[in-house]
This record gives sequence, structure tokens and C-alpha cells, in this order.
Amino acid sequence: MNPSYAAWPDARRIALVSDTHGHLDAAVLAALASADLVVHAGDVGNAGVLDALGAVAPVAAVAGNNDAAAKWPPDEAAVLAALPEAIEITLTGGSLVVVHGHQWPRAGQRHARLRARWPAARAIVYGHSHRRVTDTEARPWVLNPGAAGRARTHGGASWLALTVGPRRWRVGDGGF
Repeated sequence: MNPSYAAWPDARRIALVSDTHGHLDAAVLAALASADLVVHAGDVGNAGVLDALGAVAPVAAVAGNNDAAAKWPPDEAAVLAALPEAIEITLTGGSLVVVHGHQWPRAGQRHARLRARWPAARAIVYGHSHRRVTDTEARPWVLNPGAAGRARTHGGASWLALTVGPRRWRVGDGGF
């Protein structure tokens, strides 16, 4: 899997979302208001989700296992086709890799396999499990923002805030 590449050197506040499945929770959308960049880790569901996020900040998104032509509105095929499997984003202080995570089906091995695949990244964000995870015990960090829609939210829609700088990155679930 070869990632697409992008650079946002001026972005400092990165909102991480995933697994909207065609519905973006209104409270999550409101919380993203001060983001410089929104990253969607797959299972977007339709172009309306990307449009809503794009009204907040530029959006970098990848395709998930449910981002398939049969599940998207037919008139949005071009938007769906533009979603890569992975993106590597150059930010201040390092790179952020974005992938949905379904490519690594064994959850118990997923973090190790993601780290082995992208050892030079500063952080890797994935979705698929719908469970928020902040694994910062080793580098690269492995982050899952949970589900930002209404499907399998495990206690409520969620997202993660990543604040980046030249020397220090910080991740939290309470905003920037």
C-alpha cells in the first residue's frame, strides 16, 4: 500500500475523526471549529460528511472498508474514487499517516503492524474499530479517534485533537 502525500506545514490543530458512516455528529462538528486541518480515517459514508468537515477546515480523508460504490450515492462516485487507501501528511515536527485499519484484521497485532509499516512516522491514525485509542507509549504513536457518527459509538460520538509543533506533539480528547 503506497500512501498519497500531502503537506500542511502551517496546521497546528489537527482534528482526527473516523467512522461517520454517512452521519457526522453535530456535537463533534461543533467541537472542531478551531481546527486548522480535519483528518478522516475512513468509513466516511457520503460526500455530505466531507462537505460539512470542509466548511470547518481543509480535509484529508482515506477510504474505509465501507466506502464502496454500492454503499455511496451513485452521483458521488467521483468523490469516493478520489479517496486513497492511505495518506502521509507532512506537518510541523513530523509526519502523520492516515489509514482506515481494516487492512490489518487482527486487532491484537494492529498497532505493532502499523508501527512496523510506518516506522518513520510521528503518529499513525486509524479507524475501523469504532473505539477511541490513544497509544503514545511508543513511537510512532497509534491513535484511533473512535466513531464520529452514530454507528457503534461505544458511549457517544468521539474525536481526538492533535496539536503539533516543531518539538512537541500533544493528543487529547477534550479539544485543543
